[in-house]
Amino acid sequence: MEYQRAAGILLHPTSLPGEYGIGELGSEAFKFIDFLKDSGQTLWQVFPLGPTGYGDSPYQSFSTFAGNQYLISLEKLLEDNLLNESDVEEIKVFDPTKIDFGPLINTKMRILRIAYDNFKISDEHNSMEYQQFCKNNIEWLNDYSLFMAVKNAHGGVQWTEWETEIAFRLDAAVEKWKNRLSNEAGFHKFLQYKFFSQWKMVKDYANKNGIQIIGDLPIFVAYDSSDVWANKHLFTVDDKGKLETMAGVPPDYFSPTGQLWGNPLYRWNEMEKDNFLWWQKRLAKMYELVDIVRIDHFRGLEAYWEIPGDEETAINGRWVKAPGEKLFNVIKETFGDIKILAEDLGVITPEVEKLRDSFKLPGMKILQFAFGKDGDKKFLPHNHIRNCCVYTGTHDNDTTRGFFENEKKANSGIYEWAQKYLNYYGDDLRYAAIIAAYQSVANIVVIPMQDILNLGTEARMNFPSKLGGNWMWRYTRSQVDEGLSHHYNELAKLYERYEEENEKENKIESEEK
Repeated sequence: MEYQRAAGILLHPTSLPGEYGIGELGSEAFKFIDFLKDSGQTLWQVFPLGPTGYGDSPYQSFSTFAGNQYLISLEKLLEDNLLNESDVEEIKVFDPTKIDFGPLINTKMRILRIAYDNFKISDEHNSMEYQQFCKNNIEWLNDYSLFMAVKNAHGGVQWTEWETEIAFRLDAAVEKWKNRLSNEAGFHKFLQYKFFSQWKMVKDYANKNGIQIIGDLPIFVAYDSSDVWANKHLFTVDDKGKLETMAGVPPDYFSPTGQLWGNPLYRWNEMEKDNFLWWQKRLAKMYELVDIVRIDHFRGLEAYWEIPGDEETAINGRWVKAPGEKLFNVIKETFGDIKILAEDLGVITPEVEKLRDSFKLPGMKILQFAFGKDGDKKFLPHNHIRNCCVYTGTHDNDTTRGFFENEKKANSGIYEWAQKYLNYYGDDLRYAAIIAAYQSVANIVVIPMQDILNLGTEARMNFPSKLGGNWMWRYTRSQVDEGLSHHYNELAKLYERYEEENEKENKIESEEK
């Protein structure tokens, strides 16, 4: 679809402020939407919303269909009378500026179990709404809830280490374990019901206020996921569950040994047999949650880096063709004109560009990659096209302030090069980069919240290939004031990325006359 000129902010809900140790889908999510509206923003971009596992990465989820239970608002559960104030006291001791995932998860899950015990004896448990949710999502919900229950019964280990009968769903094992763990599986169904109910309220409020949500679709699914456990024939695992091949990228800007993601790859020949039905279901669920889908590692739908399952780095891989054109034709036939963004970073070939452009998908431009004599010049604003999305940086980059400060210290020449290009010699080069993004001809501009708040490296969200210490950043309410929203509102208007309703109406009336 054609995209209108617009501006937005990149912020994952876990980074929202609040007193419960992690950003949630409660009042602070609605306040953030108010901030977006007051700031002239019409887009809110988030990371994948699935339940996170080892490493806490949103890009390694236990299910591509499920929602992240850690985002469930305790505030809302209090309003639903499923919790008392005394139930949530222990979680209020956590640092409000960063997420301490290990202890936080243990504490929050204890509290969510209290809510579930109360839910089971409430009228809501037998409500039409809950029953309808379970019915509408039966295809993935039953597998996911049992997967999580069995995982818990085995001490949280990967499904390949479970008892053989249930790991490989032999004979009547699924039914047997379903009966044995019915209460635990019910707990995970409850969590999904609450996540989707709360997220729907957030999304409805955003849409009502003129905000569209950009969601993120990881191209591959996690090895330790209900998706693989329940659909092994669709993924490159052998009959013993061992990885035959796995995903990653060759050596690049971020890592000299490449990135070894460890995800199984798709058996595309199997997926084609039913017209990519699994992908159709996956996208259908995504569009319940968001308005625009960003496909992470888009280039993997044209060709992907295949690494043997026993490798320890991503160096020894090979490029293998993927049926991207066939898949997108099916998507177009099934869904019509839906909004998709292509994360087209990394090793991009003419074939990848052809796939992107033949379906008119906007690609991404990252300003941090553009600066310096060795920078990628296609990311510079004077080379942008209308049908693209420009960012100062993404979750995998340093904050823009941190980036410039570190380049200046390193005496790399990038800082001075950017000064000259941006024609700015003051002490806030980050803001000059934001202005350049807003000025760009690109239809879409998205700025990370850390850059909006002018934060340094301490607020970086993720460092690719670094294990631990990622995804922890949160902002506080005190960092956001009315002056900030007014300033960005004026900026959005100045660069024609936002029109207030009365201005739109006057424009329409004028055109009609």
